[in-house]
Amino acid sequence: MSAALIPARQKDVNRAKVCDDNFIAFVQNWQGEVFPKPSPEEPILDGSACSAHDFDALFRSQLISRHLDLMARVLRVQQKVFYTIGSSGHEGNAMVARLTRHTDPAFLHYRSGGFMAERFRKLPGMDPIMDSALSFAASKDDPISGGRHKVWGSKPLWVLPQTSTIASHLPKALGTAIAVEQAKRIGHASPIPEDSIVICSFGDASSNHATAQTAFNTAQWTAYQKLPAPVLYVCEDNGIGISVKTPTGWINNAFRNRDGLDYFYADGLDIAEGYGQIERAVNHCRQTRRPTFLHLRTTRIMGHAGTDFEIEWRSFEELMAVEATDPLLRSAEIALHSGLMTRQEVLDLYESTRRQCFAAAEEADKRPKLETLEEVIAPLAPFHPEAVMAEATRADYAEKRLAVFGSEDKLPEKLPSRHLALQINSALHDLFCKYPETLLFGEDVAQKGGVYTVTKGLQKTFKGARVFNTLLDETMILGLAQGFANLGMLPLPEIQYLAYFHNACDQIRGEACSLQFFSNGQYRNPMVMRVASLGYQRGFGGHFHNDNSITALRDIPSLVVGCPSRGDDAVTMLRSMTALAKVDGRVCAYLEPIALYMTKDLYETGDGLWQTRYPAPSEAMEIGSERVYFPENNDVVVFTFGNGVPMSLRAARQIEDTLQWKVRVVDLRWLQPLNEAAIARHAGECKRILVVDEGRRSAGVGEGIITAIVEAGHGAKPLRRVVGADTYTPLAGAAFAVIPADADIVNAAIDLV
Repeated sequence: MSAALIPARQKDVNRAKVCDDNFIAFVQNWQGEVFPKPSPEEPILDGSACSAHDFDALFRSQLISRHLDLMARVLRVQQKVFYTIGSSGHEGNAMVARLTRHTDPAFLHYRSGGFMAERFRKLPGMDPIMDSALSFAASKDDPISGGRHKVWGSKPLWVLPQTSTIASHLPKALGTAIAVEQAKRIGHASPIPEDSIVICSFGDASSNHATAQTAFNTAQWTAYQKLPAPVLYVCEDNGIGISVKTPTGWINNAFRNRDGLDYFYADGLDIAEGYGQIERAVNHCRQTRRPTFLHLRTTRIMGHAGTDFEIEWRSFEELMAVEATDPLLRSAEIALHSGLMTRQEVLDLYESTRRQCFAAAEEADKRPKLETLEEVIAPLAPFHPEAVMAEATRADYAEKRLAVFGSEDKLPEKLPSRHLALQINSALHDLFCKYPETLLFGEDVAQKGGVYTVTKGLQKTFKGARVFNTLLDETMILGLAQGFANLGMLPLPEIQYLAYFHNACDQIRGEACSLQFFSNGQYRNPMVMRVASLGYQRGFGGHFHNDNSITALRDIPSLVVGCPSRGDDAVTMLRSMTALAKVDGRVCAYLEPIALYMTKDLYETGDGLWQTRYPAPSEAMEIGSERVYFPENNDVVVFTFGNGVPMSLRAARQIEDTLQWKVRVVDLRWLQPLNEAAIARHAGECKRILVVDEGRRSAGVGEGIITAIVEAGHGAKPLRRVVGADTYTPLAGAAFAVIPADADIVNAAIDLV
């Protein structure tokens, strides 16, 4: 179809109205040849793989998508709609929906109105127009997010909600595809069929993002290793990212010849042509189980969003040329040319779809909205403490434990006191006995057993399907974790050092922790992220291995952050975190203090006082609970965590000798959320307060502790903070100039005098 077929347009600034008028005028003025009406099973046009029946459904889905966009532009100015990033020009993605199953998990580009309208046809009784209108209106009745965001998503249709994603969903889509195959290897009952594929769509501009590139690289690496990964990456190429044009041919040039990423092209502007092309890509992905890249030609009309006035930066001539490629004009031409519909039937369908969309929007506007904080955050951080504790203390796997540990005498609780790393190792073996769906993966965790041997022996005992090494890529480690969790497995990803987490923070912040919120609790991706953390590694590391930046974790809504300082706490905390993930679907960060891994002594060499006995399988830690040393003391209380705990205990002895003060030491253990009630209670019971925080002065845990103290009314008490300096950690002995030491705590106590 050429631009010559389009009636001349005025230089109207409202390009949505122009596109609307264009369609009507195009149909009214169409004078082409009309063939005999095809039967439902006949090709819509000679040589097309698309039947008349398929085309009819797809055309209707395209019209639904278009009129939802038009409705949104009109009603946004009336404050009845709150989202105007539309799908106009991308309606061809409806073909991807028709050629896949509703049980194929989908992670979608925000221009997926056509896809959603078509996927709704897969199950009876579902209404894409009303559901979408409720989402546009931010209504509490929105079936996917409950009014929290305009997202494409559906629990029964296996569309996991994404917000305005810029490639951040590609790693977890690949992770889910790998999980489809991983479930078979470990005997896990997957909630979707074994031959499912995963669909992941995105724009051409987003393909350049680092997060996208890491997903493509891992997909290629997986194929190179001959591991199945049935992901269908759909690059919807409209040639522009907001206002930055993609160079002509760039996507083709960049992806056609990637080894391990099988390339297919399809014309998303022409259903008759593109249907068979998409069908080949879908069939290839499903049959070969290989990563597949579908380059889908699209266009973008009506601008990036309602606030994007393209006439400010594009000429009218350019806009008219783009609007001439509107896929709905080609679909109308196919409907007319094939004899499937008359001009009046097309126009009637067009206008009836408009009426349905506006009627749904008006109805949605009357529905209740979220009004209170309690309503907004209800699905953010589910927590059922009794159920979590019951799960954490469940110990009905004794026979499996005996098989794994070898005999009754070799059970870890029968062994003498041991240090932190060994206790974590035994706890991991225990959890693998308890939860057959558990997986542990990361860099060097398998044969080597991790950099600090914390995972030693796990792969040998539980085999490579459950314990395995990954690429050196934290983004994909966390993408894999989300994929496994999406299909009901229980991942324990390891991030080798806390500093490495910052490379991949958005996989937790923007993706994993937001899923329950944006799906109104319908989807969840439980996991426990193990991270070797914090400083005080003597003579080693520098800032990349002595990272004390916990603030980046504490700022993530719903994330639970815990940091044990001793072996028995490490065991019971890990059990409780795993139960929290299992019961409430929560994402947890388990920070393991590297410097305390092998620590045996507390006060002097050989005292063995920092080793502990292994807690029995029926023991667990209450979420949020603190450990208190010397609870009867009240001259000064020290709030701390991690490495600060043994430091504070040593300093307490010196303070007592120097000032004759009796010191209470509180190991908070749980850093997010902080137990503010416990902090307030201890602060209220003691005369003076010390906060020992190995984080940096400008951003650590201490601010939260002090805020809890002040808000509880204890801010007038003498208080000092012992904290790290605002600098990166240097190498070797210089490191101890920038992080707190025992003497700093003693000096702070003296300052309180």
